[in-house]
Amino acid sequence: MLEGNQQQPDRPLPEPGREVKISINGASKAIRTGHHTVAEIKKLGEVPVADELEQVIDGKLTPLADDGTVTIKGGEVFMSHARSGASS
Repeated sequence: MLEGNQQQPDRPLPEPGREVKISINGASKAIRTGHHTVAEIKKLGEVPVADELEQVIDGKLTPLADDGTVTIKGGEVFMSHARSGASS
């Protein structure tokens, strides 16, 4: 039996993309470059599922669809808030 592949002790190489920093509600978070779901970004930033997540693009807050994706390159800024129009 072959036992030769000992170069990768825990798992295969990490998923593509280098690790970069993004900001979620003012907190710096590490994430890999590439496509990520809005749900992944919310989870990383400990944002409640019910809250709306927005990305600062060209100085403006842009709402992100809960089922959408975001391309991370590094330095992106995200903000969350309670959804408007909720019953009181």
